[in-house]
This record gives sequence, structure tokens and C-alpha cells, in this order.
Amino acid sequence: MSSNIGPDIRAQLLIFQKNEITEHYIYQKLAQTTSSPENSDILIRISEDEKRHYDDWKKYTQASPAPDRFKIWFYYWVARILGLTFGIKLMERGEEAAQKNYAALFETIPEAEKMAQEENDHENALIDLLDEERLQYTGSIVLGLSDALVELTGALAGLTLALQNTRLIALTGLITGIAASFSMAASEYLSTKSEESDKHPVRASLYTGLAYVITVLILVFPYLCLDNYFICLFFTLMAAFLIIASFNFYISVAKDLPFLPRFLEMAGLSSGVAALSFFIGWLIRAFLGVDV
Repeated sequence: MSSNIGPDIRAQLLIFQKNEITEHYIYQKLAQTTSSPENSDILIRISEDEKRHYDDWKKYTQASPAPDRFKIWFYYWVARILGLTFGIKLMERGEEAAQKNYAALFETIPEAEKMAQEENDHENALIDLLDEERLQYTGSIVLGLSDALVELTGALAGLTLALQNTRLIALTGLITGIAASFSMAASEYLSTKSEESDKHPVRASLYTGLAYVITVLILVFPYLCLDNYFICLFFTLMAAFLIIASFNFYISVAKDLPFLPRFLEMAGLSSGVAALSFFIGWLIRAFLGVDV
């Protein structure tokens, strides 16, 4: 069959073939390490699809390209650390450009259209069946993150101008933030318990509280390391934007949601509250005549 295709098409098929065998090994490795039998079965089925596509391309290329070992290592650990669904969807997102090139092969290679259909429908449908705990509790994590970002960036901005002492600001911010995290965790526990859902109230409260505490520690950290409170506030705001961007990118990949509108909304709320709190801190300091 290889004699029926030109060198350009063969080169393109070799790229497809390498991608298929690489993803075959990634899915296979993930299937062996996941603790969920249902998820393992889904990953094995996708792995077998990838291997079948590899063998189909081999009929035309008459070659056996080796998998990309770095890619296997990279996506395997991304999936293990950041979650199965995120790792797989990030990998599949990276292959979208290659899949679009299938259309150019439809007239030359009959199987190309069928394989493109499988890539777009069958495998995506299987991926959507994956059941992962951390995605079930995304709402709880969003609650902890967003509340901490809005409240603490505002509090730290106000405290920065009101107190003008990095250690005192850090102390006040930590006490305020940790106390608020306990309050948010308790509220999430009661809220989840009153709902009819599969979420466990204790786990939901832990996800909310942990997300809140981690955000608090990151935002307060500059005040523990530096002496200039304005520079501390700058790094705190940059950290807040980085957290917002990272989390919204994670959600946009794992749950197929748009990134930019969600990022702009959270970033706008945090920066708006911080600016308002900074101004209020200046007013309180001026009117009360406090000099720390």
C-alpha cells in the first residue's frame, strides 16, 4: 500500500503513527496505575484504539516509528500530579492540530475519515466517562479559592496602607485568613449536607478549607520575606493573578470551559476589591490618625 502514496503524505502518516503509539503507551501506563477499575477499563479501551490506529497507518508507511519517550513521561506525570482528566484532555488538546490534517487525507486514504471520526467521537465520549473525585469537588475548590482571593487581597491591600508594617500585616493577614478558612469550611459542610448530591460533606469542606488556606499562605508570603510593604503588595497581587490564571486554565482544560471570560471575571473582582480596600485603608488611617 505504501507505493500508492507520495513522500509528503507518508511523512505526515509517520507523524500520526508516532502520536498514536505514544498515546497508546500513555493510556496503558495510566490504566495500570489508576485505583478505579472503571477508569482503568476506559483507559485500556482508548489505548487499544490508539494501537489499532497505529497498525492501520503502518499498512501505508510500512514503518514502525518509536514512541516519544519524553511525551510519555511528561503526560504520565501531569496526569498523576494534576489529575487524570486534566492530563488526558491536555494531551488531546495538543493533538487537535494534527487531527485537522486528517481531512487532507480523506481522498487518498479511505480509513482516514473513519479514524478521524473515532478520534473526535468515540475517544472523547470515553474520556467523558472518566470519574475523578477532584473534579466532583471543583465547586468546593472554586469557593475556597475565589473567596480567599477576593477577601484576602482586599484585606491585605487595606492593611498595607493602614498598618505600613510588613510583619504586622502578615500576622493580621494570617489570623484573618486562617480563621476565615475554618468558617468557609464549616459553611461548605452545612451547605453540602443540605443538598441532594453525591458529594461527601466532610470532603467538600476539606477541599474548600484547604484551597482557602493554601491561597492565604501564598498571598501572605511576600510580607514574610520583604520589608517594603508596597513591593509586598505588588507581589501579592501578581500571585493572585497567577493563581487565578492557573486555576482557570486547569478548569478550562478539565471541564472544556472557556478560559478568558472566567479569568477576567475573577481577576476583575479581586483587583477591584483590592483597589477599594486600599482606598478605605488610606481613609481610615487619615481620619483616625493612626500611626503604627
